[in-house]
Amino acid sequence: MNTTLAHSEGFRIVNGYFETQGKVPFSFQTKAWEKYSQGYSGLVIAPTGFGKTFSLFMAVLMDFLNHPEHYQRGLKLLWITPLRSLAKDLARAMQTAIDEIGLDWIVQVRNGDTDPKIKAQQTRSMPDVLLVTPESLHLLLAQKQRDKYFKNLRCVTVDEWHELMGNKRGVMVELALSFLKSYTKNLRVWGITATIGNLDEAMEVLLPQATKRIQIVAKEKKKIAIKPIFPSTVELLPWAGHLGGNLVDQVVPIILASKSTILFTNTRSQSEMWYQLLLEAHPDFAGQIALHHSSIDAHIREWIEDNLSSGKLKAVVSTSSLDLGVDFKPVDTVIQVGSSKGVARFMQRAGRSGHSPFETSTIYFVPTHSLELIEVAALKEAVKTQTIENRDPMVQTFDVLVQFMVTIALGGGFRSEELHAIVANTHAFRYMDTEEWQWCMYFITAGGKIGKRYEEFHKVIQDEEGKWIIKNRRLALLHRLNIGAIVGDAMMRVKFLSGGYIGMIEEYFISKLKKGERFILAGRILELVMVKEMIVFVRNSSGKAITPSWLGGRLPLSSNLSHFLRKKLAAATEAPASEKELHFLAPLIEKQAELSAVPSEAEFLVEHIKTREGHHLFFYPLEGRLIHEVMAALIAYRISKLYPISFSMAMNDYGFELYSDKEIQLSQTQLEQLLSRTNLMDDVISSINAAEMASRKFRDIAVISGLVVQNYPGTQQNNKSLQASSGIIFRVLMEHDPTNLLLKQAFSEVFNQQLEEHRLIKAFERINHSKIRYTFVEEYTPLSFPIKVDSLRQSLSSEALIERIQRMEKTNAQKKKRRK
Repeated sequence: MNTTLAHSEGFRIVNGYFETQGKVPFSFQTKAWEKYSQGYSGLVIAPTGFGKTFSLFMAVLMDFLNHPEHYQRGLKLLWITPLRSLAKDLARAMQTAIDEIGLDWIVQVRNGDTDPKIKAQQTRSMPDVLLVTPESLHLLLAQKQRDKYFKNLRCVTVDEWHELMGNKRGVMVELALSFLKSYTKNLRVWGITATIGNLDEAMEVLLPQATKRIQIVAKEKKKIAIKPIFPSTVELLPWAGHLGGNLVDQVVPIILASKSTILFTNTRSQSEMWYQLLLEAHPDFAGQIALHHSSIDAHIREWIEDNLSSGKLKAVVSTSSLDLGVDFKPVDTVIQVGSSKGVARFMQRAGRSGHSPFETSTIYFVPTHSLELIEVAALKEAVKTQTIENRDPMVQTFDVLVQFMVTIALGGGFRSEELHAIVANTHAFRYMDTEEWQWCMYFITAGGKIGKRYEEFHKVIQDEEGKWIIKNRRLALLHRLNIGAIVGDAMMRVKFLSGGYIGMIEEYFISKLKKGERFILAGRILELVMVKEMIVFVRNSSGKAITPSWLGGRLPLSSNLSHFLRKKLAAATEAPASEKELHFLAPLIEKQAELSAVPSEAEFLVEHIKTREGHHLFFYPLEGRLIHEVMAALIAYRISKLYPISFSMAMNDYGFELYSDKEIQLSQTQLEQLLSRTNLMDDVISSINAAEMASRKFRDIAVISGLVVQNYPGTQQNNKSLQASSGIIFRVLMEHDPTNLLLKQAFSEVFNQQLEEHRLIKAFERINHSKIRYTFVEEYTPLSFPIKVDSLRQSLSSEALIERIQRMEKTNAQKKKRRK
């Protein structure tokens, strides 16, 4: 650290605060303080629990203490977070530090959960530090007084930048930052991130125009202990979902032996199920455990977070709603149920335990089927080698841009040339040309080619001074209600007849229930009484109940985790004794080798299985469900070009199945041709209904851009209505305006996100450099069985599914006897 800062009054006070806490600043913290004092912007990269927040928060305090003359009344530090729960926890920690240091600064939060009275108070007088989500920041930019709010702003910090970069909320942040920098002199912008592979690109996206910028990487590393929970016996024919619940008796003692535990699941329905499982296994948990996910009412979530922080809760069952940056000090244990789908997500969740830098983060892995134990071995190696996923930034997202332009028009207006320059300074729109900008102006003023006759699309007009503004109060209200880049199904509030909200449920789920039927939400068994407008009225109940399923529940498997899974599966037959997971799976691996083959890293396995039902082809790319969905359609299309045959398809994260009741006739040579890289994307386009996929993508684009309105005062359009409305517009654009930028964006998103074109090409290149192992089998193998079960799950009830699985296992056993 330079001697000037080290001898400053601000450093003396902040360092004194650290001493009263029994702490010594880490070198990355002092470096951040130094670089901030020198006028730098930058990116701080440090493990969870090492004080990333204070590396920048204290930098601003220190600068104020050293140069109070540079600071005016009002908002000084704007802190952007991706999660509401994270904002509240950070605000509490910041305010405590400010009070103990002796400053009179006020820290407040502003998001969808904030009391309207507090928002009104902020409108009159901004606090010194304000924590917001990207959506709340854009709502502030849409207010006429925005110049007053931000005129004395000195620093913007973007927390958990890796969580925002790579999606449209990140683009919202890029646009907001560029706008704030345009009229706030000497504004410093800093990002905070823990786990990301492409750090240089992350800084470039956050700070594309900064002349003084720096990357500060902590030397300290976080220790993570990964402990798998083994079932009593290995499943030779594993299938997903059931095993996790069977291990609840092993999970209970772990929770009892810990101070406080967070049990993570990947979906809201899975969290509801696990909350019930724990209560059934250990009834004394009643009142000691809680359930936390985004569909639970904000007041209940706040109560849970407060009681987890104070150590009053023994355990919380959660989704990703608690896996970012929240510092719950009593939590000393984390349990992950099922695949985490990615290395970064797994490390983030592990970091919720042992939050002190000198503690080891302990995370238990509960497999939902035997094969997931291979993932434990894969995760251990990925964590050891620090192989973290990249987050690819989004570019040319014109739906977010036109929404932003309307927002700026609403908050006082803009001049076209000035706003164009601001937008062009972002990474997302650095390649936008003048013609594309003019298209965006035409869209917000006239609705494009198809909106000329409809007044509701004529949102922005030019005033006498040449500024583009919004005058129509109804259009202004609708725009404010629909600011954001997250489009979900219409959510309905769930309320007791006697009063009090419980949470939110998706409309499509409630539409399937009859009056008197029971469902589970927030860990309670509720009876449906009636639905009025967008409110579901319920009463407490008991007995059997349906666990809701929320749309979009399944996460994609990351490419990094896929790589390590292939590597560990290939090495499973010769794994050293230290790899306990693979040794435990030895009987399963041996059975796979006996019936078919265990592919090496240089091999690609295809199984042809003949059963009483018909013929099955199983392929094992281990690339994740989304890629397998595309590959299945592609291979089916290529086979159909050889001879007429139709298939049904099924897939999981490890592979996919093509099933036909007709005989599948493929030679080794033909199979190699089917898996060829030649004409790959042309055949992909022919094998899928790209227009239909783009039409579904267009639904979200239409909502974000304002072509379709989702939220009205007091109500929402449901998923079916949104799809119908956006589908009509999509077809009109395809016929009459094929060069429309939003239409082109829909097809681009299909290829980049849904089809994952780059990853798909790499997968086929890898397969083309591998030896194809083509085996013929007469019974299901350990690798094929879970894929087959997954296909049955879609059409059978849980009871019928279990009966069917038992019959399949019995058939396999009989075939084994006959072979002997």
